[in-house]
Amino acid sequence: MIERYMTQKWLSVIGIGEDGLAGLSPIARSLIDRAEVLVGGDRHLAMLPEDDRERLVWTAPIQGSIDELLHRRGQTVCVLASGDPLCYGIGVTLLRRMPLAEMTILPAPSTFSLACSRLGWSLTEVETISLCHRPPELLHTYLYPGAKLLILSEGKQTPAIVSKLLTQRGFGNSTMTVLERVGGSHERHVTEIACKWHETDLADLNAIAVECIADPGVIPLPRTPGLPDDAYQHDGQLTKREVRSLTLSALAPTPGELLWDVGAGCGSIAIEWMRTHPRCRAIAIEKARTQYIADNAAALGTPTLHIVEGKAPIALHDLPQPHAIFIGGGITADGTIEACWEALPQGGRLVANVVTIAGEQTLFQWQEKVGGTLSRIAIQRAEPIGRFLGWRSLAPITQWSVVKWAAVKLE
Repeated sequence: MIERYMTQKWLSVIGIGEDGLAGLSPIARSLIDRAEVLVGGDRHLAMLPEDDRERLVWTAPIQGSIDELLHRRGQTVCVLASGDPLCYGIGVTLLRRMPLAEMTILPAPSTFSLACSRLGWSLTEVETISLCHRPPELLHTYLYPGAKLLILSEGKQTPAIVSKLLTQRGFGNSTMTVLERVGGSHERHVTEIACKWHETDLADLNAIAVECIADPGVIPLPRTPGLPDDAYQHDGQLTKREVRSLTLSALAPTPGELLWDVGAGCGSIAIEWMRTHPRCRAIAIEKARTQYIADNAAALGTPTLHIVEGKAPIALHDLPQPHAIFIGGGITADGTIEACWEALPQGGRLVANVVTIAGEQTLFQWQEKVGGTLSRIAIQRAEPIGRFLGWRSLAPITQWSVVKWAAVKLE
């Protein structure tokens, strides 16, 4: 019954390991045997016996190959994938273009599962990351003492990149194990301390396991909002640590949500929004300080932060709809707050911080129109005054926080 259900679909996606056809189930073999078109990388297609069936090899960019695949709709097509197609695999990409109702997906054990079986690690206690066509700076948010990382490599050069990043970040004493061709007859493991890593004779197909050990005196950066001010490069336009914590609390990030950081300055709000969860996304809109934002995003583990160089409200046109918006600068510019309010969906959140009287007047007017909460944030820090400590006040912040629950007619 299950086999009949699966064969009624035109596209099958079969996970295959380093053991090739021998490791496939009878159902997976039957789906491959009956396919009119076979799709995959050179390595996967080479595992199949030669025949006269049509074969499509993935090309870059892959969207062109997927278009070619979709043109075969109506034929029986089989895609070969590494391990679990839905674990950083082609299955995820395909599901963005076609419904699951047209597909049969049969996974093999993922590289992560196989690596855990070799290391005796529990997959539920491991941080999993892919660096395939992704910036290595993503690792920064995963580094903390005692962390166990499993990393999918882009190629043989990735372990050296990871070892350098670990060493620079103060985790040079961490243990690295590179697992090559896991599950195949040529499987090999190489273990070394990160700061001493020198191995270059590696297979392109590898994964990296890291047991994170912090160097003495290293204090890791938390994932919670409120990073130290000196974690950022800036020219003075920085939302201070205490205000940042309160602002992120009001924005209330949830995994998968998108933030617009309007007038982003050095990008601190957008960066800390994204650090709360790997699936949180953000767009930083800033006219003058985009290099600060890019440098900070890379250093703090959010290199995928989308930076838009420009000034609101013009720079907001055609951006994807946000779940939340923070306005940190330019709120008095004509049309900025109107454009932000219009862009929010029902239930979306808007938080704005101002330090000027003109900015406060704008917030008061909008609070009267659509409601929300007004707060005054006053921070004092103890700083040296001669031989003693005294309290030094930071510029007070007026904050407006509102949820868009119902459409309001604006005059």
